[in-house]
Amino acid sequence: MKILDLRFAICDLRNGKKVKARNCLLTHLFAPIFLPRRSAPIRRSPPLRRVTRERFANVDYGLLLAYAWGGKQTTGLCANRKSQIANLKSRLALCFAALALAGCGPKTPKPGAFKPPPPEVEVATVSAKALAITNEFPGRIDPVRTAQVRARVTGIVLHREFPQGTNVQAGQLLYQIDPAPYQAALDSAKASLAQARANLTQAQLLAQRYKPLVGINAVSKQNYDNAVAAADQAKASVQAAQASRELAQINLGYCTVTAPIAGRIGAALVTEGALVSQTAATEMAVIQQMDPIYFDFTEASADALKLMQQAQAGQLKTVAPGEARVTLALPDGTIYPHPGKLLFADVTVDPTSGMITLRAEFPNPNHWLLPGMFAVGRLEQAVAPRTMLVPQPAVIIGPSGAASVMLVTTNDLVASQPVQIGEAVGSDWIVQSGLKPGDRVIVDGLQKVRPGMKVKPAPAGAPVANGAPGAKTSSRPAGK
Repeated sequence: MKILDLRFAICDLRNGKKVKARNCLLTHLFAPIFLPRRSAPIRRSPPLRRVTRERFANVDYGLLLAYAWGGKQTTGLCANRKSQIANLKSRLALCFAALALAGCGPKTPKPGAFKPPPPEVEVATVSAKALAITNEFPGRIDPVRTAQVRARVTGIVLHREFPQGTNVQAGQLLYQIDPAPYQAALDSAKASLAQARANLTQAQLLAQRYKPLVGINAVSKQNYDNAVAAADQAKASVQAAQASRELAQINLGYCTVTAPIAGRIGAALVTEGALVSQTAATEMAVIQQMDPIYFDFTEASADALKLMQQAQAGQLKTVAPGEARVTLALPDGTIYPHPGKLLFADVTVDPTSGMITLRAEFPNPNHWLLPGMFAVGRLEQAVAPRTMLVPQPAVIIGPSGAASVMLVTTNDLVASQPVQIGEAVGSDWIVQSGLKPGDRVIVDGLQKVRPGMKVKPAPAGAPVANGAPGAKTSSRPAGK
């Protein structure tokens, strides 16, 4: 009986079980190695274990594999045995590759195997409804009225009679300019008027005295005409004196500076003791009327033309300027609580920018809107009668930019549908084509479905079982 000396090796199998070599394909691979043709025994190298031909069928597969693949050789192996071990390694590699490929093939399900239930998804039903076309326009807040209080006479400011930054009423006293020189000018004008009136009385009496005498030729006609002309000149002098007195009275009144309009006054631009000039029109304060208040913004003429063309084609219904609703977004992002109305759209296009100026009016009882403030206006310019919207999470944008949605058919099967989307309205997309009213669009659970799969649809927002796909929890952030 041939005896083969093997070095014993310990190997841990992955499943912890020993596989007998007679039940393995590798038995035929190891047979040429461990059953040598030469009758000469191999020199032993301790520690060795004697294995006979009859016991070879019970040799552990893990031990044989560890011995052959590990490259360990017993002392005294011949060159023929070394070449056989190398050949064995290549044959083992091919065998393991075949086994791996066989494990990657499709597995036929066993009859009666467990079949998972269809995944639950949330769907939204598409419907057509009227949608207001709202566009956003940046602009500035402007006061309805602005009054620059300027000096109308030259003089020294004696008093300031208003608190700065407060509301003032029309006619309220603001400044007092030194009235002394203008009071003297008024007195002088009054004296000149009195003198002119006395001269008028004298001239009129002389003309009346000459009138009967000229009829009897007691006074020449030339003297009578001179008397009548002198009376008329005296009358004109009286009128000139009256005008001078009124002018002096007006200038004296200008020494008392009052508010021309009601509104909020800003900072005092002059102080007591300052010299203000009538010729330079020194600015003393600014008053702005802030309730109501204007919001001026611009729109591109191309956008306005496109809107008019869509309205003429019947795609949109325009809104009259007096009925167009305008809302404001303040600089901090909050929405102004009082809506406004569009007053007019200018008919002139700015040649430098190609923009059209529009103006809206807003109530401002709390004075939240300040002149010069930047804001964003949202103007309802038209109404689209039949518009379809889908939630933004339901739209899938491909690498090429093409949009599509996942529909649930009447048989609860998933189907992919290409769509053409327009602008975003809040958290929805406007669908221009690809859908029809009544289609069910998957809005939650897209990562668990593929076309052709059967699903269990549920209306969006409906409560579902805990742990089910698409379940809503309070810790989930709100969608955009």
